[in-house]
Amino acid sequence: MTTASPYSALTRATYLASIRDRTTVFFTFAFPLVFLVVFGLLFRGQSVDDGLPYINYVAPGVLSWGVGNAALFGPAFALMHWRRDDILRLIWRTPTPLPTVLASRFVVAVVVGLSQAVLFTAVALLPFFGLHLDGSWPLALPLLVFGVAAFLAMGLVVGSLADTPEAVAAIANCVMVPMAFLSGSFYPADLLPGWIQTMSWVLPLRYLDHGLTDVLAGRATAGSLALDCAGLAAFTVVFGLIAARSFRWSNRT
Repeated sequence: MTTASPYSALTRATYLASIRDRTTVFFTFAFPLVFLVVFGLLFRGQSVDDGLPYINYVAPGVLSWGVGNAALFGPAFALMHWRRDDILRLIWRTPTPLPTVLASRFVVAVVVGLSQAVLFTAVALLPFFGLHLDGSWPLALPLLVFGVAAFLAMGLVVGSLADTPEAVAAIANCVMVPMAFLSGSFYPADLLPGWIQTMSWVLPLRYLDHGLTDVLAGRATAGSLALDCAGLAAFTVVFGLIAARSFRWSNRT
């Protein structure tokens, strides 16, 4: 009988750990849907100048925030718990390199993010909400993958800095809640003051929201999507480097 590789073993362990807490799993998927219902009620029946339902401009922002929220919170809590419980220290004593640990976490985060997107879009397509999709919707897939990578890197920074669940929640919420409003996830970015619109481009959620909005509005181009993906990739590199510098295998060191 062949033994599992460190990558497959860690990926399976990460997956099982992520679904063990059913309450967390439920709210990971339900939380964005709550906002969809709220905005769906507020803007039901309204359209924008080009005739598309207003939900086509609201849903991408809520979806971006939901995917980013899960990709940040999940790894942050996991890293903090694994370090506090000395699981990372045990892994460190094995031949498993750090990139293998991170790769397993990334795969699970991408699966969660894509699952969120599928469920969210399926609900938004119901006649009550009236989301419209055209043939360009597959362009959202690379955006979601790059978005998950960027927010996972942020989550690794948070999980490296925080030593308690309370600290993780406090830091992550201080990051995600203001970003949601400043990036246009909960409020159209075009209605924000000009200086805030300019400043919002230093936030990763702005690139994910902008790209998904263009895709769902049917106005995405190869150039604009490439810029959004490049922006998310740049944030992944920056936060990845910060996480590498702040990473600790154990709270004892």
